Amino acid sequence: FSLAYGLVLAARAKALDRVQFEMLEGMANHQRRALFELTQNMLLYAPACRQDEFTTAIGYLIRRLDENTGPDNFLRHAFRIDVGSGTWQKLERQFVEAFGMMESVSHQPRHIQNRNQRAGSSSTPRVDVIHGARPSLRDGARRSARFGDFHNEPDTDWSLVQNGEWAMSIVDAWRPRFGERAAEVPLVIAGEEVSVGRDRRDSLDPSRPGTVVARYLQATNADIDRAVGAAREDASGWRKLSASKRQEILHRVADELAAARGDLLGAMLAEGGKTLAESDPEVSEAIDFCRFYSDSARHFYELPNLAGRGRGVVVVVSPWNFPLAIPCGGVAAALAAGNTVILKPASDTVLIAYRLAECFWKAGVPRTALQFAPCAGNSVAQYLVSHDAVDAVILTGGTSTAATMLAHKPTMNLFAETGGKNATIVTGLADRDQAIKNVLHSAFSHSGQKCSATSLLILESEVYRDPQFRQQFCDAVESLTVGSTWDLPTKIGPLIRPPSGVLESALKELEPGEEWAVMPRLRVDGNPQLVSPGVKWGVRPGSVTHWTEFFGPMLAVMEARNLDDAIDLVNATGYGLTSGLESLDDREQERWQERIRAGNLYINRPTTGAIVLRQPFGGMGKSAVGPGIKAGGPNYVAPLMQFREQPPPNKQPAPPTAWRFSSDAPSRPELLISLRQSLQKYVTSASTSQVAAYELERILHAIDSYQHWATEEFHASHDHFRLLGEDNFRRYRPVEQLRICIHESDTLFDVFARAAAARAAGCRATVTSPPELAGTAKDAVRLLDDLTDNWGAAIEFITETDEQLARAIVSHQTDRVRYAAANRVPLEIRRAAADALQYIADTPPLAHGRVELLWYFQEQSLSVVYHRYGNLGQRANEQRDEPQ
Repeated sequence: FSLAYGLVLAARAKALDRVQFEMLEGMANHQRRALFELTQNMLLYAPACRQDEFTTAIGYLIRRLDENTGPDNFLRHAFRIDVGSGTWQKLERQFVEAFGMMESVSHQPRHIQNRNQRAGSSSTPRVDVIHGARPSLRDGARRSARFGDFHNEPDTDWSLVQNGEWAMSIVDAWRPRFGERAAEVPLVIAGEEVSVGRDRRDSLDPSRPGTVVARYLQATNADIDRAVGAAREDASGWRKLSASKRQEILHRVADELAAARGDLLGAMLAEGGKTLAESDPEVSEAIDFCRFYSDSARHFYELPNLAGRGRGVVVVVSPWNFPLAIPCGGVAAALAAGNTVILKPASDTVLIAYRLAECFWKAGVPRTALQFAPCAGNSVAQYLVSHDAVDAVILTGGTSTAATMLAHKPTMNLFAETGGKNATIVTGLADRDQAIKNVLHSAFSHSGQKCSATSLLILESEVYRDPQFRQQFCDAVESLTVGSTWDLPTKIGPLIRPPSGVLESALKELEPGEEWAVMPRLRVDGNPQLVSPGVKWGVRPGSVTHWTEFFGPMLAVMEARNLDDAIDLVNATGYGLTSGLESLDDREQERWQERIRAGNLYINRPTTGAIVLRQPFGGMGKSAVGPGIKAGGPNYVAPLMQFREQPPPNKQPAPPTAWRFSSDAPSRPELLISLRQSLQKYVTSASTSQVAAYELERILHAIDSYQHWATEEFHASHDHFRLLGEDNFRRYRPVEQLRICIHESDTLFDVFARAAAARAAGCRATVTSPPELAGTAKDAVRLLDDLTDNWGAAIEFITETDEQLARAIVSHQTDRVRYAAANRVPLEIRRAAADALQYIADTPPLAHGRVELLWYFQEQSLSVVYHRYGNLGQRANEQRDEPQ
């Protein structure tokens, strides 16, 4: 129809000699011959390649096959079409309808984002792509009611000319700001700026060694005492504000960040050595944090039958590799939860953190509610985080840093995202071109200085021994542009400081069996901080390269016999932050999900670039210290709050018959219903005091609530965005081995609530009591034992001393311990947990399942790209599904 229409138009205009028709050889030959009879001006073209390139050509042929077999493509029907037939009429109707729409189709570009317009972020148009930084919603999709109108802030579309000009303006504005024009960064203590009388340090530009871009002061112990005292006093009344008022202010912070995007990018370019392409998503994430955490906190504050408040004083210790987004997330979450905050920025990126704090202050956050205290890490910073008046510490840093902090103060409430030795597995059933592209981005973006970066590439033998794959991968690595981040084409910028320690050794030395597939170049362009990517081939299991986090542009390649062997190599590191799989086989994907131990799982996509709510971020094993609740997820603010029940508790409306559990836990509701029935009989038959009767009724209410929330939240997988071509599931994994620790002060409710919550979660629980236990707690344990005989192996009762429990924690015989109050945890147990980096859940048990069940799970994110080059395959009809 299209060719015929073009032919008619050309003939009417007497322009056939000036119009050339093009067709593809081998496609629609009958139509091609008919057209050639009517016009001799035809170009017939065909794909051609050498025999050794035929595997590459297959991709082209597959795309043609996909296009030509589409349901609306004429060629799909060309071999059996007759004029006037039903198929003919359908195609004719489509052509006529399309012709009629020509005048209404806009010729304006769809991508109109313009960063030169300094408007609020809410006016920024979205960038719609199938798989990019921040793809749009599926048509017709909407957020679940809980998250309202939350949308991720779009990143900058660098393909647009106006945004390229904006990037150049940032470079031009910030390049001269050094030396005498370097920024001066004060302390902000107790609401006042301190700009004199302290040690002054230089902050340097990684792209220009020795170039001072900022000077900042360092706080003393006396400054810390003053800051903590002011935070405790809270003269501004931040903690007394309503959740909705704090939400309003933090939304204004998001607008300030959006308006300051260019300035923030300039600071990260000058002081952090980050390319604009790497730092731009940080601003978007920071904006998301401010909006989302304030919304989440308000949700928890408004839960029925609960009263919430902040913990008190929170210290945020931020890293240099994400100098804007990560400190912003910690500060925003703590403020939203109702705390006052002291920000201790990384010493290499103080200027960036100060510009961030300025956005909070401009939006209305008092300078006594958010204080700014750069300080020396081994002395004053340790004094700060160990301060008796500090109620919680948020850390993003190395695993060793977390261990050191806990060794100084085992009672510290530490919520830490720590290191990672992240791996991507490529099987023989992977799309190898796609795998190379994804691994390249995962391993070497920001010069490998991401905690989520792929530093292990584990290849199934078929791929490992394929010389073409190795050559293609190494060629791709060597093609990356290495240079100063002031040069916009740069892909690999400088390290934050010259390589040293294990990273320097890894860049210079080979272990037995290893060889350089790509040898790194040191001191590129004479800059000691500029290192080109290195790839080690033949890394052996158990080697330093296998187990050590290097935090630089170094990728280790290992061979695995099969997928299970590869998974064993990944899990052997003990870390569990991010992990990737490249495979097109559903069975391999399912097997990998079952066995891999990591907090963020990625299938057929890069392992970096987590986005708020879409892929909440955080790890397992040595990659996390704390309750395992993810940054950028709806629960992140909860550990920064304290809850108490508002009596009397009201029962959840859902009856037991309405509880729907996932197929992997069919027995959980039956067991809880059995316990409820047994308790109900006990309540009606036993002669109990009024206090005991109230306790029993509260337990029954708790069981109902646990079942309700286990079904609605914790045993469900949540995809809040339903993106076209990509699944993003937020889900929970029960703590496998849980110790429920009984104390002589525990009540009947304390004992039963924790056991019921563990059962609702699906934990393998051990109730442990001290040998000398007596009184109400002993009676409660005996009653629980009597009523849970039918639970079988699901719950175990033992007696052990504190010394025995401490040994069990250190030897990792348990994954988490649950006490009923913080003051019931012996110091010996605190020290053992600190040594093992194990979390002690010690908040008073609640009858509300939405909060109580948090302590029995670890969160996990799963992101799966299921389209192939835009082809949705069998899932094409799902594009209008509603979000879960």
